Amino acid sequence: MKKIPIRGSEFAVFDEGDGPPLLFVHGFPLDHAMWRDQLAEFAAEYRVIAPDLRGFGSSEVGDVAVTMEQFADDLAAALDALGVTEPVTLIGLSMGGYVAWQFLRKYRRRLRAMVLCDTRAAADSPDAAENRLKSAEAVLAEGTEALARAMVPKLFGKQTIRARPAVVDAVRNVILQANPQGVAAAQRAMAARPDATSMLGAIDVPTLVVVGEDDVISPLEEMRRIAEAIPGSRLVVIPDAGHMSPLENPAAFNAALREFLQRPFKG
Repeated sequence: MKKIPIRGSEFAVFDEGDGPPLLFVHGFPLDHAMWRDQLAEFAAEYRVIAPDLRGFGSSEVGDVAVTMEQFADDLAAALDALGVTEPVTLIGLSMGGYVAWQFLRKYRRRLRAMVLCDTRAAADSPDAAENRLKSAEAVLAEGTEALARAMVPKLFGKQTIRARPAVVDAVRNVILQANPQGVAAAQRAMAARPDATSMLGAIDVPTLVVVGEDDVISPLEEMRRIAEAIPGSRLVVIPDAGHMSPLENPAAFNAALREFLQRPFKG
């Protein structure tokens, strides 16, 4: 992990390999390690870049207001610090997808393509936003144990929970060790995030939409509607996977990503 300064805070970024840059953006409340199977496979042919977002993993929260737009600004600043000038393929899961909408809005010229994994375009409903705010307060008061207990069963498909307990436990441990301040700040930021639905029809970068067939957080039909709204996009359903499709079925996920990356598209 490299440590780079961004707006007075220190950020941790995995950066390895040569070739076209792939920017992996993790979900909530995780860190770059959720992409371990992708980083290991694609570093031989691509430059794989996977930051810990502000307040997660080994990256500091800092003293700026955390928003999805700020996360996108942090990514752009990290690319500058790493000397990445060519357009990137941004692969974002869940909250990473929320960040992708803002990166697209502000930094279109820096995008070659997007891969939207198990995410949503719609903003939170009032009830969902209120629940996030309550969760943020609870995490600050009591830590992340209750959050881990509530989230983990929803993150994984039944097959993963039954057959790959080590994967489930590893994610649980990341949540338990997460910085409560970073978690709470991201909860508030997600509650306030703008609706991206109106952006979908105007997206002009090659886009792959990926969803685990058993995802209960970003269900297949919702992801299908996103794919249908983005011109020229393709939907890939990952079998034997829930919300954490890159971790649950890395072979199928990596095959879909590789096929997409090898297309002769222009970004």
